[in-house]
Amino acid sequence: MLPTKEIYGRPIKSLGQNFLTNRDIAVAEAAHSYDKTVLEIGPGYGILTKELCKHAKKVVAVEKDANLYRFLKNEIKSRKLKIINKDFFKATAQEIEKESVEIVIANIPYNLSSKVIEWLFDNSKQAVLCLQKEFVEHMQASPGTENYSRLSVMSSLCFSITKILDVSRGNFYPAPKVDSAIIYMRPRQVKISEREKMLINLMMQHKNKTIRNALIDSHRYLKMDKPEIAQKIDGMENLSERAYKLTPEKMLEAARVAGKLLHKGLAKSRPVLRDK
Repeated sequence: MLPTKEIYGRPIKSLGQNFLTNRDIAVAEAAHSYDKTVLEIGPGYGILTKELCKHAKKVVAVEKDANLYRFLKNEIKSRKLKIINKDFFKATAQEIEKESVEIVIANIPYNLSSKVIEWLFDNSKQAVLCLQKEFVEHMQASPGTENYSRLSVMSSLCFSITKILDVSRGNFYPAPKVDSAIIYMRPRQVKISEREKMLINLMMQHKNKTIRNALIDSHRYLKMDKPEIAQKIDGMENLSERAYKLTPEKMLEAARVAGKLLHKGLAKSRPVLRDK
């Protein structure tokens, strides 16, 4: 059952709380959990958590909201379930049993989509996620299209992504203003360094420019003068191609070459992955 407002109170907008109410969707998501150790981020009212506990070997559910945490502890009695009351991004690897987790299955708050995807990039875990439909369209966008972005490049390089089904807004409480989609993400065996991720982000921030101009216009971040960048990258392949037209593989190749040529000026930090 779903908790009433008297038991729990109103969903907290700042936490992006739109709770799944359709059990059939939870069943479809949980079908990927058989005999696996599952990590669930933001279990909410527990409709998915209950289905996961039926099939998974173990479920580690991380809930930031203290009221929901107490509700879930009382509502779901399963020896397979470990519930953590914490911000997922502040939880330790030991707390979430990261090394044992085989798959992440979750209905992600829209405002956490980019951070969760970045975590998956860094940790190479397979996942079944319910995300904002527009966000998924950016993840799966092809080179040369309007939606093609840094998110598209990194998603394609790091994962094989399959859309499972579309989910209309009416399947959540409160109903969000947009529709969602459920995807399956299978990690690819590719190594991308922090430097290469940084350069992909920088080039795609200027995606309508040529690779040459995109790198030159990143001079402040690279802490190099424009003429110095132009001189160092002279002779690189695809310099005259616009960034948004390069395939993810060619973008990675460009980042690897540029990383070697511009290593002197590269800062240690990197731009945050954005939705688009």
